[in-house]
Amino acid sequence: MASFLVPLSLNKLDLKDYLYNVYNIPVLSIRSFIQQQRVRQDKPGAKLPRSRRWYRAKSIKKMTVEMGKVKGMAGGAFVWPKEEEDLEPWDKKAWDAAQEAQEVENDKFGPDAAKLPPADRKTMAEQAKALLEGKLIWRPSWRDYGRSREVETTTNINSR
Repeated sequence: MASFLVPLSLNKLDLKDYLYNVYNIPVLSIRSFIQQQRVRQDKPGAKLPRSRRWYRAKSIKKMTVEMGKVKGMAGGAFVWPKEEEDLEPWDKKAWDAAQEAQEVENDKFGPDAAKLPPADRKTMAEQAKALLEGKLIWRPSWRDYGRSREVETTTNINSR
């Protein structure tokens, strides 16, 4: 028997198919259990927990698998393969970059996004400092096209 923590979207047939096709393990039975996390005040790790703000962490799905004899293994017991050292064939750098970008986007649209300082705050401070030191010359971002003129003119229709 072996227990796995799996994504909530994975079902018994998916796990059975995965174990058979990847590790050549025949599966006799699978039991699944979704463990709901307890309700807490505010998010874990918050500096000051606020009252009346409730948070429930994402549920955890556990699957227990009863495996048959593994063909080609000594004694028929399953042995986990060693963990890969070089993850370059799976493009690990791109995966990490995508995860980091996703976290930044989640922070932008999260419930506390309005309380965070704007992203361009640092560059605005640098520009202001350069203006005060005289390194940059201020120019308006708009253009003056002179005095405004009326485009439409009135014409007399009855003149013959």
